[in-house]
Amino acid sequence: MLALYIGNKNYSTWSLRPWLVLTVFGIEFKEHWLKFDDFKSNSPFKQQAMALHPTGKVPLLQDGNLVIADSLAICEYLAERFPEKHLWPADRDARARARSICAEMHSGFSSIRNLCPMNIEADLSEIGLELWESNAHLNTDVQRIQMIWSERPVQGGFLCGEQFSIADAFYAPIILRMVGFGLPIDEANQDYVQRVLAVPALKQWVQQACMEHCFVEIDEPYRQDASTHRMQW
Repeated sequence: MLALYIGNKNYSTWSLRPWLVLTVFGIEFKEHWLKFDDFKSNSPFKQQAMALHPTGKVPLLQDGNLVIADSLAICEYLAERFPEKHLWPADRDARARARSICAEMHSGFSSIRNLCPMNIEADLSEIGLELWESNAHLNTDVQRIQMIWSERPVQGGFLCGEQFSIADAFYAPIILRMVGFGLPIDEANQDYVQRVLAVPALKQWVQQACMEHCFVEIDEPYRQDASTHRMQW
């Protein structure tokens, strides 16, 4: 059986992506949770992660003796391993677009990443308003993201067509960030956001993230403890 090593569901955007792909497409796997800490070289998290792969990071996918690091590499491997699942769109042009926007998410949008870290259990809308009014780069990131969403070929569908794909898994964490920080979402994209939030696998992840109750200071730039600013999903 495949094994997926992930970090805290409340914080780990990169872990969410392959977990969502595996879960949505019904690919059997065993989940292993490595608790986040301060990420110092001698921390329990780093020691456990380094024992699995030299990167010392999650997510990691283990298939027999093969261990694959990086969320995009994992998803590409899964697409090859399970071609019958159609993790990428079947149409060549749609598949190319899906890969392109995944690569853009994988390497870009540094402002929203740095300013608005995913924190599913927290309602950070007041902070989000301040950030939105004071940071032009954040505005640029959000505008580009919404442009990508608006170009979906089937209105009322997912990013690359009627079916959920790897591309939607890559943009799901950004949706959780934007909702948690109360960032503006165009009316034209509200349907897409709600469609992704309604995916049963994502609802499961959100529910489990809210049950962790694991406050990791290094991932909490805006709260002093987990009892404040709780989100109601």
